[in-house]
Amino acid sequence: MSHTIIIFCLGLLTLVNCNAQKETKAPANVSSASNGTKEIPPMKEGGIIYFNEGENKFLKEFEMNVTFKGVSEDSRCPEGVNCIWAGAAVTQIEVMGIATRPMILNLATLDHTGKNYHQSAEFNGYTISLAELTPYPNQKDGTKNLKGKYRAGITITRTEITTK
Repeated sequence: MSHTIIIFCLGLLTLVNCNAQKETKAPANVSSASNGTKEIPPMKEGGIIYFNEGENKFLKEFEMNVTFKGVSEDSRCPEGVNCIWAGAAVTQIEVMGIATRPMILNLATLDHTGKNYHQSAEFNGYTISLAELTPYPNQKDGTKNLKGKYRAGITITRTEITTK
């Protein structure tokens, strides 16, 4: 009989503990999670989202995780120099939906189909575009000292579905 009471009490205690965990709410804006990702507050679609090089954010309103991996190429003409071509920078943005595998998007500062540069790419029903990349190279240092200091601004908009 005492074994039955002990088992009943343990079961009741377990149920009460489960209910207490359900009632605990996480704060609305979490600055950093245990896996190193940041959750940013909701924003309007099409607004610029900024990332420092190597930064990872979970975008709840788009249900995707976005990481600015780095800049694979920066041939932009440095400030104070006269160049024949303005050049371009190519960023590597890793995106992953909640039910998809990660995908690297190579987004450039300009569109140039001959060099396979694209400022926008589609992923999971959204168009992701590179809106801004700073800092700009200067005449003295060029791009050699910019590694790790880049900051990218992207926009995310729902892809329009066209019917024939």
